[in-house]
Amino acid sequence: MQGSTHGSRPQPVESGRRRRELLEAAERVVLRDGPQASMNAIAAEAGITKPILYRHFGDKNGLYRALAVRHTDGLLAGLRAALDAPAASRRERVEVTLDTYLAAIETRPQVYRFLMHPAADEPTAESGFDVGRHSAPLLRRLGEELAGLISARLDLDAEAAELNRVWGHGIVGMMYAAGDWWLRERPCSRQALVTHLADLLWGRLSQVADRPAAPGR
Repeated sequence: MQGSTHGSRPQPVESGRRRRELLEAAERVVLRDGPQASMNAIAAEAGITKPILYRHFGDKNGLYRALAVRHTDGLLAGLRAALDAPAASRRERVEVTLDTYLAAIETRPQVYRFLMHPAADEPTAESGFDVGRHSAPLLRRLGEELAGLISARLDLDAEAAELNRVWGHGIVGMMYAAGDWWLRERPCSRQALVTHLADLLWGRLSQVADRPAAPGR
């Protein structure tokens, strides 16, 4: 039994750590190059060859999916924290939730553009890479997750199942469209945009009671 693991394929823990390291290298390149980030540049940043990068992610689409999951997970954690802010009024939680999303795209605009927009020279980009094919599922995931958060926190009536999803996807669509326009044109401050969007949402949201907290919370 001694030495039975020598020469075998990498163990899950080692493979997971190496994958995280490669994603961190990819993020550094994306922060520098935005949508123009290439697999060659990412491999060079990680100190490996492109075939090794393909071994971990398959192709640029696979790398994109991994980065999208990583950043969506982080964004959702921030949105949950904003919605659960202690001693905050409903209006304040709405504003903090909107600001959390806008701050995320403002702080790392190159990552946002890589995830949401193809490169300007997309026809010459690596074969098979299609940003749009993945950005829609990313937004759908955000919409479904936000619908779940709304369901858990607001005491809605019999139409709740349908309304939760309408609100979840509607709010995400509004944040995405408004945030994308704002990031390109910067017509106002981030706080002004937060206030305007909260005003737009506030009509029906202000009329719904909070769901009672679960025992022990």
